Amino acid sequence: MKIKITLAFLIIITSHLFVSNTFAQERGKELTLEDIFNSTKFAQKSVRSINWMQDGKAFLFLHTDTVKKQTDIWKYDITECKRKLFVDASKLILNDSDKAFRISTYNLSPDGKKILFTGLIPARAMKSGGNFYIYDLQSEVFQQLTDSPAEQMNIKFSPDGKKIGFVRDNNIFIIDIETKIETQLTFDGEKNIMNGRFDWVYEEEWSIIDGWLWSPDSKNIAYWQLDERRVPEYQLTDFSPQHQKIETMRYPKAGDPNSIVKIGIVSTETKTTKWMDIGTDDDIYIPRIYWTAKPGKLAIFRVNRLQNKLEILEADIKTGSGSIIVTDESKTWIDIEQSNYIYLKDGRFLWASEKDGYQHIYLTTFGKQTKQITKGNWEVDKILKVDEAKGVVYFTATEKSPLERHLYKIKLDGTGFKRISTEDGTHSINFSPDFLAYIDTYSDAYTLPKISLHKNDGKLIRIIEENIVPAFDEYKLSRREFFNFKTSDGVSLNGWMMKPVDFDPTKKYPVFMYVYGGPGSQTVTNSWDRNNLWYTLLTQKGYIIVSIDGRGTGARGNEFKTIVYKNLGKWETHDQIEGAKYLASLPFVDASRIGIWGWSYGGYMAAMSILIGDEVFKTAVAVASVTDWKFYDTIYSERYMQTPQLNPDGYKQGSTLTYADKLKGNLLLIHGTADDNVHWQNTITLVNELQKKNKQFQTAFYPGGTHGVAVGIVRLQLYTMITNFILENL
Repeated sequence: MKIKITLAFLIIITSHLFVSNTFAQERGKELTLEDIFNSTKFAQKSVRSINWMQDGKAFLFLHTDTVKKQTDIWKYDITECKRKLFVDASKLILNDSDKAFRISTYNLSPDGKKILFTGLIPARAMKSGGNFYIYDLQSEVFQQLTDSPAEQMNIKFSPDGKKIGFVRDNNIFIIDIETKIETQLTFDGEKNIMNGRFDWVYEEEWSIIDGWLWSPDSKNIAYWQLDERRVPEYQLTDFSPQHQKIETMRYPKAGDPNSIVKIGIVSTETKTTKWMDIGTDDDIYIPRIYWTAKPGKLAIFRVNRLQNKLEILEADIKTGSGSIIVTDESKTWIDIEQSNYIYLKDGRFLWASEKDGYQHIYLTTFGKQTKQITKGNWEVDKILKVDEAKGVVYFTATEKSPLERHLYKIKLDGTGFKRISTEDGTHSINFSPDFLAYIDTYSDAYTLPKISLHKNDGKLIRIIEENIVPAFDEYKLSRREFFNFKTSDGVSLNGWMMKPVDFDPTKKYPVFMYVYGGPGSQTVTNSWDRNNLWYTLLTQKGYIIVSIDGRGTGARGNEFKTIVYKNLGKWETHDQIEGAKYLASLPFVDASRIGIWGWSYGGYMAAMSILIGDEVFKTAVAVASVTDWKFYDTIYSERYMQTPQLNPDGYKQGSTLTYADKLKGNLLLIHGTADDNVHWQNTITLVNELQKKNKQFQTAFYPGGTHGVAVGIVRLQLYTMITNFILENL
């Protein structure tokens, strides 16, 4: 369960939901739901699918021409600060077709001479898939390399640029670009045995999509094999046909068996696999593998079932044997983030750990000597790049504020710590290969994401896309104000508030709170929020909108985050109730009209808050909610709760079902019937319990709806219903 995934579902038109850089509080007409959910007037400009050229002097990106109705590849020269057409899609025509090729995703070859075009397959994140094509930039020859009806995915160039590897029917294949000869490398893949790809729970909770890696010399491929035959099946039902259709998926719920994972090395020449020795215990996770700087050595990250112990193994690909080079343990859980491990050419590697109480960077040699590079009561967010020639590591962190993300650099010896970004807010960084420049996607609470090009010292080269949206000049817009308060037990919490444009401090207003609240997440950040339009609409109707990050959320240290261990729902709910009580004490808040809403983990929090906090919350809207952690997957639930067998009391106390008899206020439960993430079973079970307790509430089920619940025009219906529920009950 990822906040970055869940929030993407909150407003389907996220690409349309950005306003001009700053805005006044007094502007013309009021928003309508049709403006927000059935209009393109707020469409955002963006720089999509950036690929740096290897020399670092230019980058490629996709641009859609709305007049020609085609997507082309453009090149941006950072020296001249000019863009020009690089690949005209209208010229990508196959011999047997008179139609131009439609570009959806592309990759530049390592030598920069060819472009690989693929399709996209929906997953926990999008992954390359379908048949694929190659375009020679010198000869301008465009060719289709595969024509298979079978599912193909995870497609990529070899480091030498001579081959392309991919997964088909759960086996790994390669194709020689020059000869077009296709070679199958693995042969044991079948329906429930996957080579080079992942099962549902690995994709969702480890944030990994691509299950194989080329070796640096292009002679071998390291890959995951997942055998999910012992994982219980779950059935999703399509109720639309006359005779309903059943789709079966493998989904391990808390306490269930997981897939058995193996790591293999297959030779592209002999087509034989050598299995790495990862121990005799098959009830483990392998969330990451990396090729090291040492020839023939693979780093394997092994995590125990309870996820409180990480061991990094160095394996010899010829013998399969390995040794533990790093161990990181916790009394709660270890966070694994893909961007926070970087292997250096000299054999050392950087990694992030919370072992001093905050997430910081550590440098480890293969002699097992480890040195802490960054220190302080703040957290490293992402390790971005390492300039090994200069001994400098670039990273983003919360050193300035837990509400912001800034770019920093520090030397590998721990000296030279410096903040590079200057504008208050949130910065997402994409460095050039030569470390001389970077692209910064920046926003704050009042500024839509703008994209700019900078030198590595932070000096602005040019703003690439500022995102001015004239349509917003027509509307009254509310601004976001940050605040903090102390709970009754003395803990300071951060929040934001949006007041009506015509706010009168002598009046009393109802409050509608938004919550997510999952471990390590944040909703209170100095960044643009994709929900601002809908929240502004509600403020225009006289509501104050508030969000508060309670205990368990991120960027404030390990102790603040891990207090929720084995007790999900306890402290998070406590702090939302404390927040509501604080708001009720303000002279301009109507204490009798405080509501709360959320999606996914936030839906769980909204339901728990109105059940346990029945004395402060009048209304709640819970969308796609977990209602009992035994219904959710192994990796997420057990990371924070252990298994139901080890922690039965924690699961009981963290279940909404336990508190069904306490419902007093107005509750709306919403769920998609085909949600493969948080199953409809969650809401159905809570509905059943509320009915047995003779409680009155409302439900809305969306046939075929996934975790995003509703798409297209149905999105307008969804938010119209939620808005009307708020207006009628708050």
